[in-house]
Amino acid sequence: MKPIELNDILTYKFLSGVRYAPGGRRAAFVVANANEEENTYERRLWLYEDGKVRQLTDVGKEGGFFWLDDERLMFPAMRSEKEKKRAKDKEEFTSYYVLDLRGGEALPLFEVPFAVDGLRVLDGTHFAVNASTDKLHPELWSASQEDREKVKKERDEDKDYEVLDELPFWGNGAGVINGSRGRLFLVSLDPKKVEPVTELPDDLLDMAIMGDEVVYAVNRREARLSIRGFALRAVNWKTGKTRTVLENDALCFGGMQSAGRRLWLFATEGRRFGLNENSWVYGVDLQTGALSVIREEEYSMYGSVGSDCRLGGGRQCLEYDGSLYHLTTREGNCVLHRLDTDGRDTPLLTKDGSIDAFDVSGDEALLVALYDMRLQELYRADLKTGEVTRVTDFNTAALEDRYVAQPEPLTVESEGAQIGGWVLKPMDFDPAKKYPAVFDIHGGPKTVYGPVFYHEMQLWASMGYFVFFCNPTGSDGRDNAFADIRGKYGTVDYQNLMDFMGAVCRAYPQIDEKHVCETGGSYGGFMTNWIIGHTDRFCCAASQRSISNWLSFYGTSDIGFYFGNDQNDADFYDEPEKLWEHSPIKYVKNAVTPTLFIHSDEDYRCPLEQGIQMYAALVDRGVEARLCMFHGENHELSRSGKPKHRLRRLREITDWFEKHSK
Repeated sequence: MKPIELNDILTYKFLSGVRYAPGGRRAAFVVANANEEENTYERRLWLYEDGKVRQLTDVGKEGGFFWLDDERLMFPAMRSEKEKKRAKDKEEFTSYYVLDLRGGEALPLFEVPFAVDGLRVLDGTHFAVNASTDKLHPELWSASQEDREKVKKERDEDKDYEVLDELPFWGNGAGVINGSRGRLFLVSLDPKKVEPVTELPDDLLDMAIMGDEVVYAVNRREARLSIRGFALRAVNWKTGKTRTVLENDALCFGGMQSAGRRLWLFATEGRRFGLNENSWVYGVDLQTGALSVIREEEYSMYGSVGSDCRLGGGRQCLEYDGSLYHLTTREGNCVLHRLDTDGRDTPLLTKDGSIDAFDVSGDEALLVALYDMRLQELYRADLKTGEVTRVTDFNTAALEDRYVAQPEPLTVESEGAQIGGWVLKPMDFDPAKKYPAVFDIHGGPKTVYGPVFYHEMQLWASMGYFVFFCNPTGSDGRDNAFADIRGKYGTVDYQNLMDFMGAVCRAYPQIDEKHVCETGGSYGGFMTNWIIGHTDRFCCAASQRSISNWLSFYGTSDIGFYFGNDQNDADFYDEPEKLWEHSPIKYVKNAVTPTLFIHSDEDYRCPLEQGIQMYAALVDRGVEARLCMFHGENHELSRSGKPKHRLRRLREITDWFEKHSK
């Protein structure tokens, strides 16, 4: 049996976006793979029909699609040299192509004069489109070529400057978003017409199709983003008539979904458990605007099981036959439930692992899932029996004859709670030998680890390490109370982690406790920074995309002006001592652990300065430290960063472990 190797991730296939055609006879989905030479990813469309799959496109840039009818699907693309040149010249437009499954090449369908962020098909010739608009030039999409050239010249002259007058002013993965607004447009093809529906300063949040109306949610965006408050409005896409459904200043908007003649709204006041409080489900009376509670939900209605073997997403919830089918995270698994209008929530598919995307037709569902310690594949599920059958073998060869460590569950009682996790044994495990180990801490904190394939963990197990991981207080997968960690960062969660590590070492005496490495990213990076200031139990640590100082985090992160206050249950202006108390850098004077820092210069979620502060403090105090900074990457480096950058990141961490543990 061969080991998993670092570069193996270049051979993996990543599936996403599965969707049935309107009639339910066939479905399409996206398959992506890394292209190391070009340091990017290729994406192609595939078709599922009669239990089999076949490839539809081969340009390698087809990352999204929409069904027009049972025989035709459309997707955005730039296939002509003219389109590529226009894009290179920074012209804003989106071209859509249509592919007829009965034969022929993909042909141009229509073009809109702006960058599209989202699209809904109303019928074969009408579409609702979400596009980003610059508040300084809100009508640029309809301007003359001469005026567009003037704006382009103005932007070129100002390319070395950024003027900020809003908060937040940037977004992770989006760059500077100051002045950017989501705007709803209606597009018709016969005759060709593009009509704006929303007006600035409204910022489009979401939309749902309700017969002849597009119901849309907006946030009246001023200089400071309001966390609470939104308006629901509706536009008749046939007549263009608009109306206001409701305005609400108390709820935090979490999304919405049409369900037959009913609109489902996901929202929370956030007053019991803060920003991480799971949304309740409301029914909306579209005539009166009245809200009625369908379910006081205690669990997340989405998937949050971590893995570094995904690229692209897919549906987390959908309406079918008057019910809401939705993913939900339970313990370390992402499973499928059905919510009915009377508030009953019924488990449908509960197999261990993670459903990453799904669609439903009749009593059948198609899933993109991480099951049985395999990489992503397409599965067919019987919703009556719960039986799940694998359809594809995209990744079978990648793991054939490879050592895949099987997660062994372990639970420990800590601080009055049951903390669950898993242990991976090293390749060629010999119970008479001693082995180094890696303790991997997840991000969030409101996410989970689970029994799914994780490349970096499997790599370390193949290299001779025990690998263990768990879900401490603050994690997803349980109710609101368990996930509520406000004002507790570095306390109960830290103790949970240390208790879990102690339980692992007792259960597996083959672990050499003097050679245990530790790592984590985002919240896991915060906890890594916290750990090195509170214990010397680890031989080395790797802190990734971390938080170190809640005071300097304020205002510099795309979520910093509200997230830090909420999570620390303290006010930046009136209670700075509370923020400082929960800042890892306060305790850096105690650190002696050799620590590697991984950070990206375009990480606007946990800004670069957070990692630099910890790195500089360690070096200043004579503690061995190393900082690897990635240019042009953001908070998603380990999950969707450029292939070569992902390899370098993992090599840096692995080499650090090898240096200090063997």
